[in-house]
Amino acid sequence: MTNAARRPLVVVLGASGLLGTAVLRELAARPVRLRAVSRRPASVPGDCPAEHEIHLADLTAPGALAAAVAGADAVIHLVAHLPGARTWRAADQGGVAERVNVGLVLDLIEVLRRRRPARPPVVLFAGSTSQVGTGGSGCLDGTERDVPQTAYDRQKVAAELALESATAEGVLLGATLRLSTLYSQGAGRVALDRGVVASMMRRALAGEPLTLWFGGAAKRDLLCVDDAARAFADALDHGNSLAGRHWLIGTGAGTGIAELFALIAEVAAEHTGKPPVEIASVAAPEGAVATDVVDFFGDPAPFRAVTGWRARTPLRSALENLAAALARDPDERIAAGG
Repeated sequence: MTNAARRPLVVVLGASGLLGTAVLRELAARPVRLRAVSRRPASVPGDCPAEHEIHLADLTAPGALAAAVAGADAVIHLVAHLPGARTWRAADQGGVAERVNVGLVLDLIEVLRRRRPARPPVVLFAGSTSQVGTGGSGCLDGTERDVPQTAYDRQKVAAELALESATAEGVLLGATLRLSTLYSQGAGRVALDRGVVASMMRRALAGEPLTLWFGGAAKRDLLCVDDAARAFADALDHGNSLAGRHWLIGTGAGTGIAELFALIAEVAAEHTGKPPVEIASVAAPEGAVATDVVDFFGDPAPFRAVTGWRARTPLRSALENLAAALARDPDERIAAGG
């Protein structure tokens, strides 16, 4: 048996997306076996300590999930169905979305329940701070009662509760990392980032106005995807301690949307050499929800106490890196709908 064969096998589901790509970059530096599972080829750094394999699969197909997680010591579940994938604002949908966002978690639990490995595998699930819905506002501490307001958040809550129940049953060691608002600093393919930060940076670089709903008063915790990837990597080392509950992952500070847009306009202007673009208040669209005016930022101290993790990417420097990445690659900016 080779040394590589004795290394733990970490399976990353949803490995080709923005977060999955960042998680692969982080884990590739570890002495593990990596199985990157996705519908399209994922990107793993070439010269790295980790042994890796690319596993292409439609996880909703019969038997596909079981094959994807065969022999896994840990599973990082990042798969999510976000309708309107070319825009940062995703509409609610049922059907396919529920099959992916909830059904795949239930499938994973059943696969592991049937196998009953000697050591329950660690399962880390990507949740969202917004799952709390109208059950909390301001700086959250993780004890708030969830009152989710969108289909997506309701599906995330359902999947999270299923993992907690399976953990209590001894099938797996499940933990949900409820992530704050993610954005990229351009370390990977910037076209993968269709979130609000990247979308507004694309507009600003193109000289288009940035539009605010409700005056942009709501605050969000802005978390660099590279910091989020480190949180998943650090969580792997503390599976037993984290299992059975959810954890808030963020900077712990709220940034007003109006403040964010002003900073984006300023950074973009530094790259274009033109005046900052206009920031205009507009009427909220029909799809606006109650949480659009709720402040969401969580206290990561409990997670830090267990793992030692903390967010360490300053927002302004990340925005400067993102603007530079988009300016270097206008084809990706256009392809992403900017």
